[in-house]
Amino acid sequence: MKWTTYSFVIRGKTRKKIFLALENPKTPSQMAAELKVSTTHVSRALKELSDKGLVKCLTPAEKFGRIYHLTGTGKKLLDVFKRMEK
Repeated sequence: MKWTTYSFVIRGKTRKKIFLALENPKTPSQMAAELKVSTTHVSRALKELSDKGLVKCLTPAEKFGRIYHLTGTGKKLLDVFKRMEK
């Protein structure tokens, strides 16, 4: 795990919330409602996290209701977050 990636995630308040919310697969609408942020902010954060290889879309062919989840790298980083919160 690269500490620069960890730093990237925690630098953005919304990005961090969305990253942590993706422990289980969700749609952008579900995340927006759960985290009380706009779907625009969710979409932007998902793009940023996807560009870093931390998140992937499980249903890319769908136009609406796409489901997102952490990649293997994202899951490893989530484990780091959990250990640091103890």
